[in-house]
Amino acid sequence: MSQVISTKDAPAAIGPYSQAIEAGNTVYLSGQIPIIPATGEIAAGDITVQTEQVMHNIAAVLKAAGADFTNAVKTTCFLADMADFAAFNAVYEKYFTGKPARSCVAVKQLPKNVLVEVEVIAVK
Repeated sequence: MSQVISTKDAPAAIGPYSQAIEAGNTVYLSGQIPIIPATGEIAAGDITVQTEQVMHNIAAVLKAAGADFTNAVKTTCFLADMADFAAFNAVYEKYFTGKPARSCVAVKQLPKNVLVEVEVIAVK
């Protein structure tokens, strides 16, 4: 049995998917990009600014699922430019202090031409 997780404190899905799905004690978060939920706009700025917004969005979805960053067991991170890797990591490590398993790849392009997207698997 699975349950859709949704919160107004994170960007609404911009396609045919959910912000997250809870199946058993596992929560699967869809990729979060740096959309400001209140305005629907992309956080203006460099990789640091955009990564901070992504982390705020992830925090909101995790909270809606009754979890937080300490519950994360796996992340997949997508960067538009691998030259941003160090700056991205500097923000990432402030939030994912439990050091979950992770993949981080550069991609040709992300939705809305953002610089970063992060998806999370968490276990409660």
